[in-house]
Amino acid sequence: MKFTESHEWIEVDGDLGTVGITQQAQKELGEVVHVELPIVGKKVSVGEEVAVLESTKAAADIYAPVSGEIVAINQKLADFSEMINKAPESDGWLFKIRCTKPEELEKLLNRKEYLSLIE
Repeated sequence: MKFTESHEWIEVDGDLGTVGITQQAQKELGEVVHVELPIVGKKVSVGEEVAVLESTKAAADIYAPVSGEIVAINQKLADFSEMINKAPESDGWLFKIRCTKPEELEKLLNRKEYLSLIE
């Protein structure tokens, strides 16, 4: 699992990455009550806004950790946005992206680097 400084995570298998928000981001946001996910098939660049989470405290933009094409979204979140609150780094994933520039992964943080960033 790799992390961004803006609190997204990506777990990559081959050229397919699963993306979500970190425990830290969920904690800062509070209870997520609405999710706007990207459209499947959309091509995005690293750092581009791709989703929006609305919580009882604020709205937060979610950015693409790598460039690629959105190939799946977590449909369950439409009815069960609380999955993000309970398991942001597993079942509460947001979307899957086919990475077109795998070298961008090297610029992301590992867990130890991310944890030192948020301390």
